[in-house]
Amino acid sequence: MNSRTAASKGTVIVQRRVVTAVLAAAALVVTAGCSSDDGEGPPFGDTGPPSSGTSSGAGTGTPSPAGAAEETPPAKGSVKVVRTVTEDLETPWGLTPLPEGGLLVSSRDEGTITRVDEKTGKKTELGQVPGVAPAGEGGLMGLALSPDYASDHMIYAYFTTASDNRIVRMLYDEKKPAGEQLGAPDTIFKGIPKGMIHNGGRIAFGPDKMLYAGTGEAGDPGLAQDKKEVGGKILRMTPEGEPAPGNPFGDSVVYSYGHRNVQGLAWDDKQRLWAAEFGQKTWDELNQIKPGDNYGWPVVEGKGDNAKYHNPIAQWHTDEASPSGIAYAEGSIWMAGLRGQRLWRIPLNGTKASAAPEAFLEGEYGRLRTVVSAGGDRLWLTTSETDGRGSPGDGDDRILELEVK
Repeated sequence: MNSRTAASKGTVIVQRRVVTAVLAAAALVVTAGCSSDDGEGPPFGDTGPPSSGTSSGAGTGTPSPAGAAEETPPAKGSVKVVRTVTEDLETPWGLTPLPEGGLLVSSRDEGTITRVDEKTGKKTELGQVPGVAPAGEGGLMGLALSPDYASDHMIYAYFTTASDNRIVRMLYDEKKPAGEQLGAPDTIFKGIPKGMIHNGGRIAFGPDKMLYAGTGEAGDPGLAQDKKEVGGKILRMTPEGEPAPGNPFGDSVVYSYGHRNVQGLAWDDKQRLWAAEFGQKTWDELNQIKPGDNYGWPVVEGKGDNAKYHNPIAQWHTDEASPSGIAYAEGSIWMAGLRGQRLWRIPLNGTKASAAPEAFLEGEYGRLRTVVSAGGDRLWLTTSETDGRGSPGDGDDRILELEVK
């Protein structure tokens, strides 16, 4: 019985691994292998030698406003796998909880959205999203619920078509038969560059009820520094797909730029935006996002010494992370690692990390794709062993319920 199968059959308490500053300093001299979007390896990425470095600790961030007291979370955390919610999912990517109960999960390669009963694990397919053209790392990716979901029952989705990446919204009518519960997609934003890699894909409504989208540069690094392009950016728009009021570049949806490939978006308890980003040869990043800031790609990867570019607050070698989803809970950002096959905790103190990141679940469940808050000290976490780069075993892929601190 492999470790993932064994772990799914009972409660697992995973011992933490604290990443020390000494190891972090040593990692600076190690050269990592080239990383694609979802992590190095076939069929889409290069296959250079993996690095042996470890993550760095806290980085430089923007200070908190004067007088804004911050409570430093405990230096050490823990993760308990409470249970396996459901199994046998195919390329799960987006995940969002419904206010009335249940979880919606997208299948990247099948182009379907499925509702999972979080109590019983029962799966009900809502339907297939028309126009999805899965290839490489593209397909049906991020999901989000309308900020007015209680009245409009709209689901937003980010997906790859034959020509681009786009964002649509669809009416969800659970009274209709299974497989026929999705209305026709209404495209609110299109023209995001597509490629075999670096398609971005994460969407989320912020505390301001505006829609944020993490995009990739589709393998063309020059797009990231061009503010007229929407690839390699974080976008901010109204629910109708228009530039949101107060955006930093006038009548543009661009919110921040200089990104390689953003697949993690989350807000902390002070409504500050955080984003996880795939690196190339050396450093994956966790960034605290400021409107209008330049995050460096392709000029800088990881931390640099040029004040023109916003440094990450933490960084990891690509074999330790290749980060996709992130969530905020219990004073920390929790970051799912694909190639790294682990869940990272980054404790926060304002806009800085208050301690070195800690790794959990290392190798226990394989590749980890999406993590979302389940309220309080609970998280939902999806595995990603069926995405073409994993080694799927019995039960893969699955959704886990975690208790964290």
